[in-house]
Amino acid sequence: MSSNSNVRRGVRSRPRKVRGVLLRGLSLLLPPILTVVILVWVVNTVETYILEPVELSARQVLVWAMADVHEAPPGATANDNTLVIDDRPYARLSSGQYVPTHVVDWLRENVPNESIPSTGNELYRLYVEQRFLQPQIVIPVFLCVFVLFLYVLGKFLTAKIGGWFDWGILRLPIVRKVYAAVKQVTDFVFGENLGEALPAHYKQVVAIEYPRPGLWSIGLVMGEAVQDVNAAAGEACVTVMLPTSPALFTVKPVMIPQSKTHNINMTIDQALQFIISCGVVLPPHQLAVDAAAAASHRKNSTEGKTK
Repeated sequence: MSSNSNVRRGVRSRPRKVRGVLLRGLSLLLPPILTVVILVWVVNTVETYILEPVELSARQVLVWAMADVHEAPPGATANDNTLVIDDRPYARLSSGQYVPTHVVDWLRENVPNESIPSTGNELYRLYVEQRFLQPQIVIPVFLCVFVLFLYVLGKFLTAKIGGWFDWGILRLPIVRKVYAAVKQVTDFVFGENLGEALPAHYKQVVAIEYPRPGLWSIGLVMGEAVQDVNAAAGEACVTVMLPTSPALFTVKPVMIPQSKTHNINMTIDQALQFIISCGVVLPPHQLAVDAAAAASHRKNSTEGKTK
């Protein structure tokens, strides 16, 4: 009898072992896959909404600055494939326009699979795109200019230009609602590192009992609650943002009495890492806290609120 039960337990344990091995393999495979997916999404977004419009604008500017297109001069015939204008050789296109010979020769030599465009503007678009706007040129130049722009903007012009930009955006009927909310969140998240002049009590990571007593959630204090909630609670309340993992874009704002929030000894970056990793990544000082230290921390937190 006992031998049969041992056999059954052995049979049952095998699927568990296999499942455990598969889960360990999945835990090793998912982080790089998710990292690559997020990076690809970021690259595609930057390329679609920033790089392509910048490249299009740069191409238009270069074409406008470089275009050297001449109409057929009086007396020229269709057989005049080349002309000398201002001591420079020009080649005739199928539309009858003339462009510098060296541009046509460069395209024929370096882009043999492309047919020569019929008009001067189309030819210069192709010439600029193939010679000056190749990815190996555009991407490094774009990154350098973009980083320099961010540095100059953050170092010298943030206050003045930011004030003008906010003044303009906040007067648009529909956009101002979304912009104001997004700006408040970005100022809060990046304010810790950028030294934004945010109130100190708005830079806190707290734990609250949510969604029911006994279950704790980590959130970020965003500001004060609305006056009606303060009146209903009979004490000062705060608005706590509860991000979700693995995407932080889905958040739930919760208004809760300040006395029911418990300060957590974490920075904002550490709290976001904790949330994104689904609780796996903890700051070193939070890994091992004995009961006495935890009680002391709760006592200090309570005393700080009563003051």
